[in-house]
Amino acid sequence: MRCPDAECADKMIELIEKVRDLGDSIGGVVECVARNVPKGLGMPVFDKLEADLAKAIMSLPACKGFEIGSGFAGTLLTGSEHNDEYYTDGKGAIRTVTNRSGGIQGGIANGENIILRAAFKPTATIRQQQRTVTREGEQTLLAAKDGTTLAFCQEPCQW
Repeated sequence: MRCPDAECADKMIELIEKVRDLGDSIGGVVECVARNVPKGLGMPVFDKLEADLAKAIMSLPACKGFEIGSGFAGTLLTGSEHNDEYYTDGKGAIRTVTNRSGGIQGGIANGENIILRAAFKPTATIRQQQRTVTREGEQTLLAAKDGTTLAFCQEPCQW
């Protein structure tokens, strides 16, 4: 498990193994923090940095959600609550107080850490039986034998 918190990683592994033992699967959220990204990277209209990142992340198999900074939670805030106010730090660098924008404003990197999250769906191939339909349109059950090989169940379906 590639998690920076060893205790949290152990809990994740425990949950994954528990769900796997039930013949099921779970999804998850991955957070990525990019540090020291140069200010000014990206474009304000076409080729926005967040659009390029979204395309790259959403191209990953099983990825179903993408957010930068406050993401979906930011929709619950007002503009005055969500705005990233600027200040000058002790070294003379212009920074944001909250970084709710996740390091990108107007399609351009602002020098703060770029923080993005990607949601991944649970794997559909599971050992539990699932209802499906054959190419001929007949209702049947399907289950993975060994976690990867799919097999149609022999017993008739009773839906």
